[in-house]
Amino acid sequence: MNVHAKPAIGHSACPHDCPSTCALDVELLGPGRIGRVHGAKDNSYTAGVICAKVARYAERIHHPGRLLKPMVRAGAKGDGAWKEASWEAALDLVAEKFLAAEAKHGSEAVWPYYYAGTMGLVQRDSIHRLRHAKKYSNQFDSFCTNLAWTGYAMGTGALRGPDPREMAKSNCIVIWGTNAVVTQVNVMTHAVRARKERGAKIVVIDVYENATMKQADMGLVLKPGTDGALACAVMHVLFRDDLADRAYLARYTDDPVGLEAHLADRTPQWAAAITGLSVEQIEAFAHLVGKTKRSFFRLGYGFTRQRNGAVNMHAALSIASVTGCWQYEGGGAFHSNAAIFKMDKTLVEGRRLADPRIRHLDQSKIGRVLTGDPEALYGGPPVAAMLFQNTNPANVAPEQRLVRQGLLRDDLFTCVHEQFMTDTAKLADVVLPATMFLEHDDIYRGGGNQHILLGPKLVDAPEGPRPNIHVIDELAGRLGVGEMPGFGLSAREHIDFMLGKLGLGDFDTFQVERWTDVQPDFETAHYLDGFAHRDGKFRFRPDWTGQIAPNRPPKSMGPQGDCGRLPDFPDHVELIESADANHPFRLTTSPARNFLNSTFAETPTSQKREGRPELLIHPHDAAGLGVSDGSRVEVGNMRGELVLHARLFDGVLRGVVIAEGIWPNNAHERGEGINILVGADAAAPYGGAAFHDTKVWVRPAV
Repeated sequence: MNVHAKPAIGHSACPHDCPSTCALDVELLGPGRIGRVHGAKDNSYTAGVICAKVARYAERIHHPGRLLKPMVRAGAKGDGAWKEASWEAALDLVAEKFLAAEAKHGSEAVWPYYYAGTMGLVQRDSIHRLRHAKKYSNQFDSFCTNLAWTGYAMGTGALRGPDPREMAKSNCIVIWGTNAVVTQVNVMTHAVRARKERGAKIVVIDVYENATMKQADMGLVLKPGTDGALACAVMHVLFRDDLADRAYLARYTDDPVGLEAHLADRTPQWAAAITGLSVEQIEAFAHLVGKTKRSFFRLGYGFTRQRNGAVNMHAALSIASVTGCWQYEGGGAFHSNAAIFKMDKTLVEGRRLADPRIRHLDQSKIGRVLTGDPEALYGGPPVAAMLFQNTNPANVAPEQRLVRQGLLRDDLFTCVHEQFMTDTAKLADVVLPATMFLEHDDIYRGGGNQHILLGPKLVDAPEGPRPNIHVIDELAGRLGVGEMPGFGLSAREHIDFMLGKLGLGDFDTFQVERWTDVQPDFETAHYLDGFAHRDGKFRFRPDWTGQIAPNRPPKSMGPQGDCGRLPDFPDHVELIESADANHPFRLTTSPARNFLNSTFAETPTSQKREGRPELLIHPHDAAGLGVSDGSRVEVGNMRGELVLHARLFDGVLRGVVIAEGIWPNNAHERGEGINILVGADAAAPYGGAAFHDTKVWVRPAV
């Protein structure tokens, strides 16, 4: 009888752009090989559950299409002609081009560009150390968080909230603006536990009947960008039917009397006309949360995708203060715990080397920046050289046609450090192969939970790929700043510095513990000692342009968008790309279950399960257009047009269409992806990219 030995298990943390930051147990099959990846059962948030795409990570790390050699462009940009180079020669060329750009236009002509392909604090954030040391252009991060973070902080004063594990102790969990089954599965772990153990009700609010809504006891499908109207009508009912906690309001909020007066005409009938919900649905939801003191509002990143998202987040958040559910275990409103970790990134980011006079460029406006828009350049020189790490803007950034046009400039030099030949890498001058998270050391923090987690190197990388920090340090040496603080240190030394500042020991001691829980005490997390504004009050009346926010743009950029239309109290504002006669549909580009932004689109199982790029459209809308299920449709607006296959779906409101996932550009028949349709104009008050706020026309493709 053959007995198969159990594989050794290594411990890590998921590095991807997801609030769950799951603690992982990884099967180690031998030198450089992994098997299945599992969620750590002894981590109280991950609780043994991870998403399927990470569980099959072996498909990705052992993919035959991984980049393994540095490559230098050998033909015209985008033609796909490459020649192999040594690491030394490739880095020498990058440094040479960066120095030439700096000599011709000044240091701000070089723009290091990054985002969240890894959330590791060393491998992700070391790019800033090179940026600051060389006085290269800064990046204003506007892709993913600003609108939601701003709206939440406008109310509470801080980006923290109740322990997300308290969902398991709730009697009602409201999952609003996040398809948790697809994007942060552990939310469902704790919500479903509450339903099984306590009979809790799960409410899901979104713009279509997605995988999360199918698990809900109450599902509310509303029109994109109308969350604020729903929230106002709910609060109207709470005041009208004496379900508001007036003692809590008097003690903890700034102007409950003014709010009640403001909401007098924000009736369910008013909101029904705006949201597409029925009066009965709005009334039922309001009575459920009003009569259930242990209601937990789990507010997601969907709020960041609409131009009025900050207002909508603030309005939805305000419901918890009207009901007073903050007072109870299993109650309150949570979005992110980003403010609780207090990790010192001074050394890894080179913050002491930063020059406040250096301009910031908006990452969402990369297309405008690279095509020379003076407003996007903030009066500075053209961008002549770029280093890309952890992001794929030729696929994921708005205004994709402008991005491609800019990247194809003959006078622009780009180096892309990547794991696969992405859409951005295909347009580069130099491509460098990058390691994956199990092949280098790093440390992580869980915005959707409360853990700091270690991610040590578990397997050797194939010959060729190098970590991000290697590229940064090697370029620093070639560019004359390698002796400055922070360069030349190993990832472990950077981690030792951050852990030491927190009193958590060093890499070796932390590797034994694997993670630490930094959740604040109950009173602090629930703001029972007062909210984080100077007067301790929750703000129903925020100072939209004067208040501190987690990612407020620098003074040189100023407030963003149409701030003059931001309301005094929670409200619905039409700061959205409304449908019109020429563009009768609202499009959202919602997450696909088997992709994560542009990651995992290269793995066979993810591709097979997703099938092909499709447009979800209501059957009645399809009939009116003469469109049948599976037929080719053209979708377009003033920015561009592309072809998708229609999927008739009655889980979406009429006038709304959904395109799930960010498919690679070449997955579409014309070689352009969904983000050709999305605009990059900044949203009020502090910026943000409105990826799900797009008006389009739809017609049968010819």
